[in-house]
Amino acid sequence: MKKYILLYMLLLSSLQAELINAIAIVVNNTPITLYDIDKKMQTLSIDKQKAVSILIDDALYKQLVRKYAIDVDIFDIDNYIEKLAKSNNMSLYQFKSAIRQQQDFEAFKAQIKKQLIHQKLIAQIASNKIKKATDEDLKIYYDNNKDKFTIANKIDLIEYSSRDKKALETIKQNPMALGDNIKVKNITVAQNDIDSQMKYIINQTKEQTFSPIFTANKTYNLLFISKKYDLQTIPFENVKNNIFRIVMDQREKEYLNNYFETLKLTADIKVLR
Repeated sequence: MKKYILLYMLLLSSLQAELINAIAIVVNNTPITLYDIDKKMQTLSIDKQKAVSILIDDALYKQLVRKYAIDVDIFDIDNYIEKLAKSNNMSLYQFKSAIRQQQDFEAFKAQIKKQLIHQKLIAQIASNKIKKATDEDLKIYYDNNKDKFTIANKIDLIEYSSRDKKALETIKQNPMALGDNIKVKNITVAQNDIDSQMKYIINQTKEQTFSPIFTANKTYNLLFISKKYDLQTIPFENVKNNIFRIVMDQREKEYLNNYFETLKLTADIKVLR
């Protein structure tokens, strides 16, 4: 009897696995399984219809990347990172160090690779089809979004330092959990008086929040940004290139959305389940 029950359980488990891995949709010969749909729903907390739409777009996107033989190598990525470092007035070493202390560097490079593939794809399918932003367009965006181009000349902050990284991780969860191995300072700093790495970290951290834990002077450090004040709007000419990228990115997204909606009409999409 136990033998039959075991066989039944194995059969049931096998059938469930087959159902989970069952192909639900085929997009130009690219399969999308029930598992893919369920995973996307859970990851993004969205309904099935939205998950299916995203997965179809992903399939079409990857097919276009293959069609145009788009590739990004380590040299492309390194060159892009060097440009990012320069735009933040940091050396390559300083910039990499700042990124590593905020997130996984390999994940950061993977995200850059996606961005570069996206840029190359846009160049292939939308060359001369997206209107280039003029200086007037950029100035209009700047005037309507000046809050995005302001920096605080002075910042009140609490600086925590320790040779024990876990102690600072505890502080982020419970600011009252101070120990003898943690030094605390309430200080005010000025943008012009801090180094590029500190400036990058402070400007990336919002008021009333903690910065990522970073290393400086052979210790671990953590900042709590109490208040940013003496705000100054960055001159238009200094952010003109950044605004150009923002405006063109918006236009590219709009173009891609319309492009994929049209592509869906001609794609061979079979709904099996």
